[in-house]
Amino acid sequence: MQPKQPTTGILLVNLGTPTSPATKDVRRYLREFLMDKRVIDIPFLLRLLLVNLIITPFRAPQSAKIYKKLWEKEASPLLVYGKQVAALLQKELGEDYWVAIAMRYQNPSIPSVLKEMEKACLKKIIVIPLFPQYASATTGSVIDKIMALVKKWPIIPNITFISNFLEEPLFIQAWAEIGKKYLAKRKFDHVLFSYHGLPERQISKGSCNNYCQLNEQCCTTYQHKNYFCYRAQCFQTSRLLAEALPIREEAYTVSFQSRLGNSPWLKPYTDDLLKALVNEGKKNILIFSPSFVADCLETTIEVGEEFKTIFKEAGGNYWQWVESLNTSPTWIACLKNLVRNPELGTRNPELGTRNSEPRTRNSEPGTQNSEPRTQNSEPGTQNSEPGTQNSELGTQNPELGTRNPEPSFKNFCRLRFVVYF
Repeated sequence: MQPKQPTTGILLVNLGTPTSPATKDVRRYLREFLMDKRVIDIPFLLRLLLVNLIITPFRAPQSAKIYKKLWEKEASPLLVYGKQVAALLQKELGEDYWVAIAMRYQNPSIPSVLKEMEKACLKKIIVIPLFPQYASATTGSVIDKIMALVKKWPIIPNITFISNFLEEPLFIQAWAEIGKKYLAKRKFDHVLFSYHGLPERQISKGSCNNYCQLNEQCCTTYQHKNYFCYRAQCFQTSRLLAEALPIREEAYTVSFQSRLGNSPWLKPYTDDLLKALVNEGKKNILIFSPSFVADCLETTIEVGEEFKTIFKEAGGNYWQWVESLNTSPTWIACLKNLVRNPELGTRNPELGTRNSEPRTRNSEPGTQNSEPRTQNSEPGTQNSEPGTQNSELGTQNPELGTRNPEPSFKNFCRLRFVVYF
């Protein structure tokens, strides 16, 4: 008896990784990644010159050293976890489905995986970019690439894209399960939800009828006009996580990491905020990175090592980084739910109108608030920018050059994320 032929393809897509930590492979990866017009959103000729003549020739060797610190025997953690998640999801879904992992940049490539799916004559393909919150430079780029390839097929099956899944209950539950084990062990003065940053201009470009104001007047209320606003999605994710853990509104803050260049990025900045928290007497910190579903350079190195150093040098006492979802059984169940019920990735956007005030902190995290949360219909009451944040802080690294034998993650970020000149 022949094995049953799958009828539905499940394509999981993450950002990407070099084939190896060798400089030549890192250089190849950086070129592909940084030439994406949704990543470095400047005119093509400028981007071509910037990437090929300035960035990759000088930065690939430093980036290779960073990757070597993290590399596992098989591959980078991002790819290792991706393969494991695909295998676990395949087991859960059964033989009617074909689950594959692809990377937006490098291997396994989207074109190679889609080619195999085309040969399989599938009736349906469900694409899940592994980015909980939609952004043009991540999910948007994945969808753009797949549409450009599939439109050339003579037969195009039904294709479903899951653009975000921050409100999927099992996604929130998976994070809460990991966080609760740390909250049960000790008391923390404060909790940080640190998200990957983006240039403010990219938020403005995608604003629905210029609704996004990049402040609390629009981000504290999550509804249809800012449904795909990355910043608003991050605040909504944090509200849902705070409810699930549970922690009180005043016991956590939303912040953004990995900024670079001189143009304004989403605020508040995590590294600046850490210093402000210590100055306020918040010296025992629990930090989540809910924009990453698998541990990688941005979590293990930036959050786990570099932010810890900043925190300790500022006078902090206890630092606890919460690992990503990786192969959590609840995370696998979340993906299974998204496959079976794609609409579950998006709850009613009129929910989540609660006003979060993360910069007013008087209580310890990890304690249940006995008073029911109230709906705040007056926008503009949240202040998420601690102290006097300077958008230019931290953009210059005096240690660049040959004097520093150990490349820092900040240097690496100049390559890995969006640059604007």
